[in-house]
Amino acid sequence: MINGVPLRLHNDSCASVTSILEESPALLPYLCPERRISFDGFINYEGRRFGVPYKYSGKTARIRRSGYYIYIYSSDLSELLATHEVTWSRRDSYCADQYVTEQPEELPTSPVRISITEKAAPPSNAFDKFDFDKEESS
Repeated sequence: MINGVPLRLHNDSCASVTSILEESPALLPYLCPERRISFDGFINYEGRRFGVPYKYSGKTARIRRSGYYIYIYSSDLSELLATHEVTWSRRDSYCADQYVTEQPEELPTSPVRISITEKAAPPSNAFDKFDFDKEESS
């Protein structure tokens, strides 16, 4: 028969050998799960969607929550892509550079060689007598 609460007995025997892990570069891949960025530039995390700059769409990224902020890193953790404040709202959270508002002007790949001119009126022919829009002058 066990004399005590199992959880308390386990904590008493194991608590002496536990410690808080210090953040290190080797630990970050475990703290930042990998997620795929959707085609429209969002990452799903904790039931919400967080925006990432559009140029990263379709790639993978790592996401981490620390306090009241969400940090989104590149897949190798070398670059911070976006930061979002955590809210209870279910609405999408957009980042600053998620969508580009200005589109670059596309330049032609070869010089334009087309010219538009007006054709001269065709010479009169035998069917002119059937043109009832013209008035006859007699």
